[in-house]
Order: sequence, then C-alpha cells, then structure tokens
Amino acid sequence: MGETLRDALVEEFAEYDVLVEVGVGRRPDVAGELAARGCDVRATDVVARETPPGVAFVRDDVTDPDGGVYADADAVYALNCPPELHRPLRAVARDAGADCLFTTLGLDQPAVPVERRGVRGETVFVASDAPGR
Repeated sequence: MGETLRDALVEEFAEYDVLVEVGVGRRPDVAGELAARGCDVRATDVVARETPPGVAFVRDDVTDPDGGVYADADAVYALNCPPELHRPLRAVARDAGADCLFTTLGLDQPAVPVERRGVRGETVFVASDAPGR
C-alpha cells in the first residue's frame, strides 16, 4: 500500500523528540502516530479536543499563549494553518527555541519567511528564523 500524506508528515516530524501541535482540531492522526513512535507530543486548541493515547491535550490560544506549553519543545507545528496564525506560531516556537513547521490551506502563502520542504505532494514550511536542527 502506498504512503499516505499522514505517514509522510509523521516521517518528517519524527526526528523531533518533543513536539507541540497547534490547533489540533478534529484530526489528531499525525500527533497520535508520532506518540505511537515514542515522541513526546502535546496538542493544543482553543476548545477542548479528544486526542489519541499518548498525546497530552492542553487548551491554549497561540495568539495569547501560555509559554509553558511550548517551553521544552523541539518543534512546534500546525497543519492547515491559516495565514493569520503564522506569526503567532513562529513566535511561540522562537520563544521556546524550537523549530516551527506548518502546512497551509490550499493556495494560502506563508505570512512569514520560510524554507520549503516537499513532502508527498504537500509543502511543509519551516519558518526560516526559527532555530535549525
């Protein structure tokens, strides 16, 4: 069976030990698979969400964040991140000393300087002023 986009994103993000997914919504598949691979994963959203086993949920708003949620992260990421959240996402990652990775919705362009990585037909954006790995 072919590799899915979820599998490809998990492979891309699994190099990190501690990750925070911002805006997990109703699709915690990537976070769940990362946790199943032994990564320490937290998921955030502005409303309470159910997460898979091994994924800690923290209610947080990235536009008014609790810095402690992100403090020990190696990477902060968001999937289908709208442009208005690119700057706050980059800010929490930078404050934590973590890499900032995100995908966008459709044709949305990044609102922050980025490097681009092709992952199974999707573009993963890496905020270029976040620390490198």
